[in-house]
This record gives sequence, C-alpha cells and structure tokens, in this order.
Amino acid sequence: MPEPLEPLESYGEEGRAVASTGAGGAADFGTADAETLEKRLDSPEGGADRKPRSLWSDAWHDLRRNPAFIISGLVILFLVVISIWPSLIASGDPLDCDLSKAQEGSQPGHPFGFNGQGCDVYTRVVYGARTSVTVGVLATLGVALLGSVLGGLAGFFGGAWDGILSRLTDVFFAIPVVLGGLVLLSVVTSSTVWPVIGFMVLLGWPQVSRIARGSVITAKQNDYVQAARALGASNSRMMLRHITPNAVAPVIVVATIALGTYIALEATLSYLGVGLKPPTVSWGIDISSASQYVRNAPHMLLWPAGALAVTVLAFIMLGDAVRDALDPKLR
Repeated sequence: MPEPLEPLESYGEEGRAVASTGAGGAADFGTADAETLEKRLDSPEGGADRKPRSLWSDAWHDLRRNPAFIISGLVILFLVVISIWPSLIASGDPLDCDLSKAQEGSQPGHPFGFNGQGCDVYTRVVYGARTSVTVGVLATLGVALLGSVLGGLAGFFGGAWDGILSRLTDVFFAIPVVLGGLVLLSVVTSSTVWPVIGFMVLLGWPQVSRIARGSVITAKQNDYVQAARALGASNSRMMLRHITPNAVAPVIVVATIALGTYIALEATLSYLGVGLKPPTVSWGIDISSASQYVRNAPHMLLWPAGALAVTVLAFIMLGDAVRDALDPKLR
C-alpha cells in the first residue's frame, strides 16, 4: 500500500513549517512566517494571479497623489458649483446698479467695490464664472467630438479621405484665431453664448483632429487590432471596441488644456467687443469696461482679471496633471 502524500505544510518538533513558495518549490519557515507568506500569495495584491492595472486605473492612481491635480480639481469644482448656484455666495443681482456708488471701493457687504455703472463687482465676478465655464465646457466638448470623429475616420480609413481632411485642416490652421473672431463675430448681433461657442468649435477642431488621427494610426497597427481584423471583426467594432479606448487619451489631454484656453479666448473676444455683449455678465466685458478706469479705480480691473487668471491656470494645471498621468513614457 503506497504511503500517503505529505501535506502542504508539515510541522517539526521545533515548530518549523515547510510552505509552498508559489513557484513549484518549498522553503523552511517558522510557523508564523509560513502563514504570512501564503496569505500574501493568496491575496489580490500578490501572487501570479494578480490582474494588471489598466492605463486608466494607473492614471487615477497617479492623479490622486499629484498635488497639482488636487488643487486644480478643488478650484474647478468650486467654479462649477458657483456657476450652477451663484446665489450660494452672492445674494445680489449683477444687473442691479446704483450710479451714486460708481467706482467706489470696498464697503461692508461689497468687498470688491463697485464698477463704473455702480454695480457690485463681487456679484458680477461670481455670476461671470457661469458664462466663462459654460463657454469653455461647451466649446471643448464640441471641439473634442468634431475633431475626434473627423480625425479618427481619417486615420482609420486613410486614402482620399485622409488627404482631403489634411488639406482642410491646413486651411483652418492658416486662419489667425483673434483675426477670425473679429471678422466672423463682428456681424453677429446676438448677445448669447452660442455664436462664440460656434466660432471656437469652427476654428478649434483641426488641432484635435490631427491628434486623434495620429493616435488612431498608431493604435490600429497594434497586434490586437490586426488579430480582430483577421477574425472578421467589422470596421465599426474595431473602432469602438479596440481602437477608440486606446486612442482617446491624447484627445482628453489636449481638450483639458484647451478648455482654459477657450475661457481666455472668450474673455479676449469680449474685451475686443466682438464676443459676448451686455447685458450678459462676463469677465471679459467687465475687464473691457474697467480698462479706462484702471488709474482711478484699479479694483474694477483687478478682481475680474484675477478670477480669469485663476480659472485658466486651474484648467491648465489640470491638463498638465492628466497628461503626466496618461503618458506611459513618463512612468
């Protein structure tokens, strides 16, 4: 009769244990050490069965430990909250003005003073965040969607479609943004944000398109895409399931950084008088109206310009943090 097999762990007279190392061998440990080793091998954080983290989980792991991401994220979260509910921190009306208080400085209940029309600067700065964030977010979404679709299709199919799109992007790149805004928006009489958003999308998609095109061209050359093609996967399935998830990271980085640029562009166009128009409350409009009083009442220019600078800086810092987290070369 054959002898029974020895158990995985056998204890000697001195309390020693023989434990599996997880690599086809065994080692002599103390009892507590052997139990600790096998717990580590069986835990999700150890052993050969641990699943590798994806690009997105790695990126989130890095972002949570990046001070720039945390600070900029908190600032942007605050801006979004006051954009949706400005009455949380500003109880007044941005269009409620008193000419008798024009250009006066800080007073109780009015920490930022009054502008040239006697409107409360603090209230207008708070309500101006709604306009700037709305323009920046909607313009970025439009640019990212249009540029990603056109660039992705050009990179995937190539050929004549790629050639036509490349020449078209060259034409749009040749148009100066500010000059184009002066020409196109000067004939618009609407005081809403939609003409400005449409202009930004019209001139902003070529940059995202080129980024998306190059990313798709790189992704479609990978082995898993070639294997899916060999197995008979359709073009739509390869684009949606295999290429897009692995090509969208550069687009997200560019769009995040561009969001702050679009906010600054809206303020620039409004300052020049071709962007948003009164009675819309905008930081660019307030900066434009305050520029002629900068010597006598610098507070009129300081606060809206400071809010604009902090907002743009927050989005640029967020974009830089996202870029560092999503770029495998920086790991």
